[in-house]
Amino acid sequence: MTSKSPFAAFADRLGAQNLSQANLSKFTPNRIRIELLAGLTVALALVPEAVAFAFVAGVDPLVGLYAAFIVGLITAAIGGRPGMISGATGALAVVMVSLVAQHGVEYLFATVVLMGILQLAAGIFKLGKFIRLVPHPVMLGFVNGLAIVIFLAQLTQFQVPGTAEVSGHGMSGGEWLSGWPLILMLLLVALTMVIIWGLPKLTKAIPAPLAGIAIVAAVVIVFGLDVPRVGDLASVEGGLPSFHIPMVPLTWETFEIILPYAVILAAIGLIESLLTLNLVGEMTNKRGGASQECVAQGAANLVTGFFGGMGGCAMIGQSMINVKSGGRTRLSGLSAALFLLAFILVGSALIEQIPLAALVGVMFMVVIGTFAWNSLRIMTRIPLTDALVIVLVTGVTVAYDLATAVIVGVIVSALAYAWNNARRIRIIERDSVRTPGAHVYEIEGPLFFGSTEGFAELFHPETDPEVVIVDFMRSRIVDQSALQAIEDLAAKYEAHGKTLRLRHLSRDCHKLLKRAGQLMVDSDDDPDYAVAVDYSVRTGAFGSGH
Repeated sequence: MTSKSPFAAFADRLGAQNLSQANLSKFTPNRIRIELLAGLTVALALVPEAVAFAFVAGVDPLVGLYAAFIVGLITAAIGGRPGMISGATGALAVVMVSLVAQHGVEYLFATVVLMGILQLAAGIFKLGKFIRLVPHPVMLGFVNGLAIVIFLAQLTQFQVPGTAEVSGHGMSGGEWLSGWPLILMLLLVALTMVIIWGLPKLTKAIPAPLAGIAIVAAVVIVFGLDVPRVGDLASVEGGLPSFHIPMVPLTWETFEIILPYAVILAAIGLIESLLTLNLVGEMTNKRGGASQECVAQGAANLVTGFFGGMGGCAMIGQSMINVKSGGRTRLSGLSAALFLLAFILVGSALIEQIPLAALVGVMFMVVIGTFAWNSLRIMTRIPLTDALVIVLVTGVTVAYDLATAVIVGVIVSALAYAWNNARRIRIIERDSVRTPGAHVYEIEGPLFFGSTEGFAELFHPETDPEVVIVDFMRSRIVDQSALQAIEDLAAKYEAHGKTLRLRHLSRDCHKLLKRAGQLMVDSDDDPDYAVAVDYSVRTGAFGSGH
């Protein structure tokens, strides 16, 4: 029997998983209605976001809308978590703006293609599993920071249309509304939020966010209220996206220009997508799918780059809208993308009449639902380091970007973990029962780079007897620094003419030490045998002169 290639096997698993998730028996008429209405709600919220992020990146609004459609469609079809929504995002737009300003939009399209290839590779080689290294405090900081960023992005809608300027989180620097226009805007936002909060208590026949948008839009249109509308941002009218090969020179110089941007965009896109995947998974009680999500994001961006889109990744705000509107299957994401395309092709005149206040109200409710309020209550009950990580990641997310915040959070958490484990190293001293006259040091705690200094201070080569046994029953040898610490300790005992023996090494510790060539087996027992085995330091194995 011939074995399949890793690529073919991965494709088979991907197809089988999609088939099982798309169990058509779940699609009752009521479920289809809920999924379609959830998709419509998401599509309405996508329009101003895509337009705003296109402005941030310095490209035409249709470039952002095409990205929202294509990325949303492909990731909804083959992504790792049904119910997730992807599209053009601000986290990517702030990286793209300098590339577009220096080299033009065609280089952006080429970069998005390369970004997709890198993300595809990450999925095929299962690099998505490393998202599990992100600690829970970092997740809480990510959620809180992103909620604040979403909130701040909505404040730009309280500026006079046409006066705003590009900034890191959207449009800013414009003239703020005042007087009656500001009061009217606030009242409409409040009305939208009240509808979203109160309607589920009366009926769940339609998603509350959709009802809020529809009712507030009807009030504005019927009474002819003069408030900012979607059309004030930009026209969303356009045609079908067409295939377009990026018009850039196929040279090494071009590759050197786009590669750094592609790497950064791929990393940011995958980090935000995988963290959103985990968050949606917690809400829907689903697990797994990280590598599949990487493949979906990569395929989506690869295609988007060839159809004039700015690329994208998962959108936590729109994903929350979808899930809380009842979207649980791929149908909601697919319908959201198709509704968005319909807005571009035939519904632009109607969509441009929707008041921005209604969409701001929806996003404000997303902020309230997204922010991890329980993180404020537990601050005094969790370790100080975890509390600081939550605050740090939140602050860095708001001040810089998500990828930087997550990397900083993981590094700080790892250093804190290493420091705490370094302080756990200790010993229990006793005389040996099996070897009369020998002295036993029972080590407790892991032996690694952070604990080696404390480990060396626990021993007394000058006053110990001729034979010293170091028992690792309650310890682990982790890295090369631990090997070096044992080497240095053996050299000290050898200098005093004494013998050092190691006992109760775990199987993986034994393999590590044996590979280093620093130990010899004194027993005929199997080295992998779980019962106690003694290993003596081989004289002269610790470098010249020993």
